[in-house]
Amino acid sequence: MKTLHKRVLVTGGAGFLGSRLCERLVNEDCEVLCVDNFYTATKDNISHLLPHPHFELLRHDITFPLYLEVDEIYNLACPASPVHYQSDPVQTTKTSVHGAINMLGLAKRTKAKIFQASTSEVYGDPEFHPQPEGYWGRVNPIGPRACYDEGKRCAETLFFDYYRQHALRIKVARIFNTYGPGMHPNDGRVVSNFIIQALKNDPITLYGDGLQTRSFCYVDDMIEGFMRLMNSPDTITGPINLGNPDEFSMLELAETVRRLTGSRSELVYQPLPQDDPKQRQPNISLAREYFDWSPTVPLEQGLRLTIDYFEGLLSRGLA
Repeated sequence: MKTLHKRVLVTGGAGFLGSRLCERLVNEDCEVLCVDNFYTATKDNISHLLPHPHFELLRHDITFPLYLEVDEIYNLACPASPVHYQSDPVQTTKTSVHGAINMLGLAKRTKAKIFQASTSEVYGDPEFHPQPEGYWGRVNPIGPRACYDEGKRCAETLFFDYYRQHALRIKVARIFNTYGPGMHPNDGRVVSNFIIQALKNDPITLYGDGLQTRSFCYVDDMIEGFMRLMNSPDTITGPINLGNPDEFSMLELAETVRRLTGSRSELVYQPLPQDDPKQRQPNISLAREYFDWSPTVPLEQGLRLTIDYFEGLLSRGLA
C-alpha cells in the first residue's frame, strides 16, 4: 500500500553519521525508522528527533533479521573506529556480513532501494594515490584491522551479487574520513583525539613520524553526498568515493588543532599501529560527474565547529 511519506530505514541510525542522516531525512518529510543496537552510539544523538511524528527508534542488532515495510534502506550499522571495531572483531565481521545479508534480504522482499556505507579502508594501504574506485586495494586479510576492512569488502561483494542475481537497486559509497559535531569523544579517531587532547592541554599523540596523510570531510558535506548518491539514477550503483580530496598530514592537523584551540599541548610520538595506511586521499571525479557533488566546508571552518562541540561536552563533564 502506497503511503504519503517515503519510508526510510537507517541502520546504525543513532551513530555519528546515522543521526545526522536521520535528521536530514526527517526534515525532508520522510518517515524514518532508526535502528541501532547502541554498541557505540548514544540516544543523545537522536533524542531531539524522538518527539517527531515521522521518526521511530528501534533497538535491534542487524545480525538478526528484521521484518518491516520500507521504500529505502541506508545500511550504516558497524563500528567504524579502530578502538571500537577491534574490541570485538568477530562481532564487527558479523555486523558487516550477516548484517548486509539481512538488509539485502529485506530490500529484496520489499523491492526497496538500498545504500551501503562502505569505507576507504577497502583500499587498505594503497599503492595508488589518490585512490580511484577501480583500484582493488591492498589489504592484510589476517591483520588486526581485517575484521573491518574485509568485512566491508565482503559486504560490497554481497551487494553486487544481489544486484546481478536479483536486479536489486543498490548504492555503494566508499566513505573517507569524516568529522564534525556528534563524534564520539572516545572513539580513538584522529580528529576527536587531537581536539580533546588539545582542549585539556594534554600531550597530542602522533603515530610514526606524523607524516602519514588523511583527507577530512565535514559531516554535512558527507550527508549531502549520501543523499545525492541515493537519489541518482538506478544505473549508478557505485562504488563511489565520498570524501574531501584535500590531503593533510597528521602533523599538519595537530598543529592546526593546537592553533585553533590556543592549546599548550606538546606533541608526542608513538609507534605506528600495524597495517595503518600511510596515505588516504579520495579521487572524487565520479561523484562530481554523476551527481555534481564535492565538499564545500574548508577544514578550518569544520574544525572550529567541531571544537565548539567538544568544548560543550567537556564543560558538561561528558568527555
